[in-house]
Amino acid sequence: MLSQKSPSWLRAAQIGLGALIIVLSLFALASPAITYISIILILAIVLFFVGIEEILVGIFSPGKSRWANIGLGVLVLIFAGLAISYPATTALIIIIFIAVAFLINGIARIIEGFSGKHSGASRAFLVGVGALAIALSIAVLVSPFFGAALAGIVIAVGLLITGIQMVVAGFRGRKVSVPGTAVNR
Repeated sequence: MLSQKSPSWLRAAQIGLGALIIVLSLFALASPAITYISIILILAIVLFFVGIEEILVGIFSPGKSRWANIGLGVLVLIFAGLAISYPATTALIIIIFIAVAFLINGIARIIEGFSGKHSGASRAFLVGVGALAIALSIAVLVSPFFGAALAGIVIAVGLLITGIQMVVAGFRGRKVSVPGTAVNR
């Protein structure tokens, strides 16, 4: 098979979109807590439309689940409306739920580490990971703003890495195999 570079329009799109993602990630790194709250707001808006869709499906579909669809759609609309109205409070509630889940997970890791089924490095790793999870969850419970900022930083770093990868792929012009062009068959 003969290889050739990606089309120039595709490479330009990769470079342009990658650069845009890098710029957005830098904004996200500059204010990670606002980034997290913005994502909560976007998800709430998406859920609002999901609630509308669920209600419409319930109205226009025959069957026994019709009222369940309508009722659940109304509940989704209510919760999405609350999240849209109070995005910071919604973000705080989600952060607290995640921190509590992380705390429970950390405790479970430590218990698993000391259960006697593990030995040596495996035991130390489990206890260490559990202690780190507990420490992070306590820090987030003490300061939920820290949790929102941490989530925003993780999102921003993920965007930055994705943007850099896209720009590099655009400059490199990944090789595309062209079928049916083999020299030696």
